[in-house]
Amino acid sequence: MTAALPGADGVARCPWGNSTEDYAAYHDEEWGVELHGETALYERLSLEAFQSGLSWLTILRKREGFRRAFAGFEPKKVAEYGPADVERLMNDVSIVRNRAKIDATIRNARAIAELDVPLDELLWSFAPPRRRRRPKLTSEIPAITDESKAMAKALKKRGFAFVGPTTAYALMQATGMVDDHLASCWRASTR
Repeated sequence: MTAALPGADGVARCPWGNSTEDYAAYHDEEWGVELHGETALYERLSLEAFQSGLSWLTILRKREGFRRAFAGFEPKKVAEYGPADVERLMNDVSIVRNRAKIDATIRNARAIAELDVPLDELLWSFAPPRRRRRPKLTSEIPAITDESKAMAKALKKRGFAFVGPTTAYALMQATGMVDDHLASCWRASTR
């Protein structure tokens, strides 16, 4: 039920954004900023899936390792990964070594190649209309919405894996499809 509070630097951020320097930078520069492009969206979709059950901070701190391990998240390159690549990734300490999530990342790259519309167009088609009122407290921010349920269903229908409605909503937040910065957060005043 927390509102935005000033951090050590005096800047009022969403509460999680003041918990570490890494989070402050991510909160201030990336979270809720509109993101487009196949590679960028595939990366975020993949990282959100890897985050499932873990702290986002873990993923954020391993992001460069993920980028190296997954060919800069170029879907065409990752779609070509085979069993030897999976084994290489399972031994790569610079990423989260979870076979189901690694397999899903490869499967999702292959699913992108089969799409009948660009990934950007597909994902952004689920962006809800802008809210009239910003949330004042973190307790007002949902984990799942009708739009995130619809996105997850559409992605699964197209062969994607590890894309449930909670992951879909986290993707929507991370890529600016929704803007959940609290009313008292400094980022709210920039939009």
